[in-house]
Amino acid sequence: MTLAAAELHVTHGAISRQIRKLEEHLGLKLFFRLTRQIILTEHGVEFHHVVTRLLGDLMRESERLRGRNLIKSLRISTTVSFASKWLAPRLSRFRQRYPEFDIELDVTDINVDLNDGQVDAAIRYGAGNYRDVSSERMFDETVTPVCSPDFLLKHNGLTEINGLLNCVLLHEYRMLANWKRWFEMAGEKNYRCQQGPLWTLGRMAIEAAIRGEGIALGRSVLIADDVAAGRLVVPFPQYKLKAERGYDLVYRSDDQDSFKISILRQWLSEELSSLKD
Repeated sequence: MTLAAAELHVTHGAISRQIRKLEEHLGLKLFFRLTRQIILTEHGVEFHHVVTRLLGDLMRESERLRGRNLIKSLRISTTVSFASKWLAPRLSRFRQRYPEFDIELDVTDINVDLNDGQVDAAIRYGAGNYRDVSSERMFDETVTPVCSPDFLLKHNGLTEINGLLNCVLLHEYRMLANWKRWFEMAGEKNYRCQQGPLWTLGRMAIEAAIRGEGIALGRSVLIADDVAAGRLVVPFPQYKLKAERGYDLVYRSDDQDSFKISILRQWLSEELSSLKD
């Protein structure tokens, strides 16, 4: 109530009175009023979902009427690592194929609210569970060790896994598909992982590997261009560990069959197909 009052520049009491009038008009309770808080009733939750959807539709229609050519603007939200290491270098191909679209890229590791109409779609790295939106898995990722060509030479080619004993291992923060699990998958269950530099973003670990600072567990999407360009090599291509997360195309539930989502879905599928084993 307080936040609503501040946003609308009215008093707290005015908001309370409007809510009571709405409840009287509907003939049912929207909130349970407790001692120090209020919570939505079941009817309140249902009404909230409907109102949110309708307000989103109203905002998009208002933008259209104001002359913003939304059909020619495609606004995509995605993560920092995915944008810098994979998506941004490929957007020129999208523009060549669909020159009528203006691409707007919103790069953030925070999941944006797709229902507020600020972006058309998001490409998220996650487990596939997202509230109040629709999503579809575009690519399941794997991880495998990668290093620079010079690093490989300095360590005698790393022909055996035990050669990693003398290597600096680069780690990605909160990555469940980590070195311990990779060694277990490769049959080295008793291998003790060395504590090496810890990076918060996958692209940071990859850049460190390119600089020759150690060997990283590279995520298949993020390392694709660097491997193709020879900046990174894969010493153990036979050992690929499936990551716990993948890349999902996420959009508003009522946009599943929209033209924008359809062409983005098709283009992503074609681009990502080259990464599949």
